[in-house]
Amino acid sequence: MAAEANRGLQRVVWQRIQDSIITDCQKSEIWKVLILDHFTTKLLSSCCNMSDLMSEGITIVEDLYKSREPVPEMKAIYFISPNEKCIDVLIDDFTPKPKYKSAYVYFTDYCPDPVFDKMKLHCAKFIRVCKELNLSFLPQESQAFTCDNPGTFQHIYNPHSQDKVRTLEAVADQIVALCAALEEYPGIRYKKDLKVDNAKKLAELVDSRLAQHYERESGNRQKKGKTPAQLLIVERGFDPVTPVLHELTYQAMAYDLIPLENDTYKFRNKDGLMKETQLDESDDLWVRLRHLHIAEVSEQIPKLLKEISANKKQTDEKMSISGLAQLMQRMPNHRKQLAQKATHLTLTEDCMNCFQKNVEKLCKVEQDLATGTDVDGQKIKDPMRTLLPVLLNPHCTQDKIRAVLLYVFSLNGTTEENLNKLLQHVNAEDAMEYILNWRELGVPIISSLSLFSTRKPSRRDRSNEEKYNLSRWTPVIKDVMEDVLENKLDAKEWPQQSETAAGWHSAAVVSARQKQKSSSQELLRARSRLIIFIIGGMSYSEMRCAYEVTQAFKSCEVIMGSSHILTPTGLLDDIKALSQPPTEEMAVLEVAE
Repeated sequence: MAAEANRGLQRVVWQRIQDSIITDCQKSEIWKVLILDHFTTKLLSSCCNMSDLMSEGITIVEDLYKSREPVPEMKAIYFISPNEKCIDVLIDDFTPKPKYKSAYVYFTDYCPDPVFDKMKLHCAKFIRVCKELNLSFLPQESQAFTCDNPGTFQHIYNPHSQDKVRTLEAVADQIVALCAALEEYPGIRYKKDLKVDNAKKLAELVDSRLAQHYERESGNRQKKGKTPAQLLIVERGFDPVTPVLHELTYQAMAYDLIPLENDTYKFRNKDGLMKETQLDESDDLWVRLRHLHIAEVSEQIPKLLKEISANKKQTDEKMSISGLAQLMQRMPNHRKQLAQKATHLTLTEDCMNCFQKNVEKLCKVEQDLATGTDVDGQKIKDPMRTLLPVLLNPHCTQDKIRAVLLYVFSLNGTTEENLNKLLQHVNAEDAMEYILNWRELGVPIISSLSLFSTRKPSRRDRSNEEKYNLSRWTPVIKDVMEDVLENKLDAKEWPQQSETAAGWHSAAVVSARQKQKSSSQELLRARSRLIIFIIGGMSYSEMRCAYEVTQAFKSCEVIMGSSHILTPTGLLDDIKALSQPPTEEMAVLEVAE
């Protein structure tokens, strides 16, 4: 696992699995079969591999829902979600004739009494262990987690949804599970919004359920006190600009422009054969490059190749894919490292091809509309004039819609007449749905006095941080992170649902730019946590901010979370779908079925 994950969420999850499931396994010399549902398969895959499991005495991993051959001499470990569907399969495995010698049952979360009683009634005599692990969240990265349920967006924001309350309750349980796994009891704040109240409701749910959790856990002992941590909850409409922009940092750009399914990049090598690679934290080079601007990545990879090459003359700054393949043949000992670099060289070239073909022309317009200023820092006086070149040129429909949205966001809403005129240039019958449905997120779209509507929040001056003219926008959530750590967050805009531990601001929250007298070990021990949860999906740009702020403020680790990670295309599809009743069934933990 990558260095960034040494203190990361994957390590926390794997440690919890080792301390419970693996420790119980080691008490018996009998080899065991591990049975997983769809969610726990993803969970385990995020923090370990098959060799890790085999070294712990687990020889077979099975899918709970697939037909399985009986192995009556083996003990079965069930790592499953605590729902009736999973329990029904477990019961079937032991009635009328048992498939396994016995069952060790580990739930990802608190098991409801009716579900537990049903299991107990039908197969209690076969169950040797039954534990709840508080692992109902998915660690996507070392500092980012999700509820693994993109459907949450529709269930919360769709006006036709009947599952909003149940969805918020399920999300609250997953946030509680995260806090429990991190052994944190944070203070809770939420972004006040007069148009939507999901953040307030979720904050209330998390507050009450965290208290219940630590009440149950304490038993007769003294209840756990607050820890130096804060949880902030915000709505997706809090910053509609960031997930719509074309981003030029490597990870965000790749997921926007390249078809990556399940974090897998597929490409053809020089021989025309299809190759695929997983973009995750097991790839150290991916971790090293993912948050860099694409211009820096393009410069970095040839330099990295030179580091490996025994003879620097073997590479030049414009190393081609075929040249890299020849280098791999000459240097077999470095084949894995070179293969990684070949992958990222190809992916970088794919990103740059998209950029040069189309995206570059869009970026200047998008940045001007998003920031409200041009590259010289002069205020944009006529946003319509800025937008028109995009609408009058042959860009694809979605790119035009993204530009129109940025125009509307820049004005805090526009007139219906003006919007109709703009969308005539988009040439799509359903274009209006992509725009108007943002109202369900509390974002102002139609306003008769757009220039005098709700005042936009002031932003931090980052002019001295800007390195690239086409990447001047900074996600709003980064301002929030820094305001929290500097104790500048507006108490009226961010009410407290529950008090933060007294030690939060005395925990040596200092900037990396300041001189630090404490040693790195002392800072690590004193480190506090800031957990931010965005209702309705988080972007890769916002995830990047968690790492940047953690790096700048050494004594606080920032963790980002949401129902899912979104891309601009996926978000626009979700927005459009708000016009229709949700079609998929509510399934917070079993979305992959």
